[in-house]
Amino acid sequence: MFDINLIISLLEITIAGAIINASVYFIPVGGAPAAMATSTGVGTGTTQLAAGAGFTGLLAAAIMASKVGLTPEGIALILLSGAIGSMIMLGVTMLIGQLIYVFGVGVVPAADKCEIDPITKDPQKPYITPGTTGHGIPTVCFISGLIGATLGGIGGGLAYVALISLGFSPAVAGTIAIGFFFINAVLASYNIGGTIEGFHDPKFKKMPNGVIASTIASFVCGIIIILMAL
Repeated sequence: MFDINLIISLLEITIAGAIINASVYFIPVGGAPAAMATSTGVGTGTTQLAAGAGFTGLLAAAIMASKVGLTPEGIALILLSGAIGSMIMLGVTMLIGQLIYVFGVGVVPAADKCEIDPITKDPQKPYITPGTTGHGIPTVCFISGLIGATLGGIGGGLAYVALISLGFSPAVAGTIAIGFFFINAVLASYNIGGTIEGFHDPKFKKMPNGVIASTIASFVCGIIIILMAL
């Protein structure tokens, strides 16, 4: 007979993986070109930036879990804590990067993937330096990044909750959750295939296929994790 708790944990792990994968598509990543202010976004790779935000959220969720337990109210606080921790990390990263772009490099934040910023309604194309694909972190990219960080923190927190529910110690649960986060972040990174500005980027349309792939991969990982716990 199936144990309902194991099934719930498997569903939590699967859903967490899908959420983590979806979160990556919101985060503005410009890669090496952004490091030289010739592309919009933060100057690092998709996996690294998403994982950094997710790990911070995971740590925040783990700290909260040690204080409130796994009651329904406690789980809600754990997920909220993960989301806030992840948002703070990525928000500060984007802010510091923006200060360097504007006051260090001397460029105007401008998105290449939209004519007008959907948030501020400001025109973008007139401010893009010829030979570049935008620079800095415009408002639409910043808001998109915060949304992605929120999802990443929730996904990481949900995975941690599932692992703790299976009886893993906090240290082991955290280690497994980090590896699990990387699996889903890398899947999204391969699907994106380079840089992405956020939810206004045409590459954002790739998200459904990525989420499907991540759901399948997370389900398989969930089965393996449950076998480890038995």
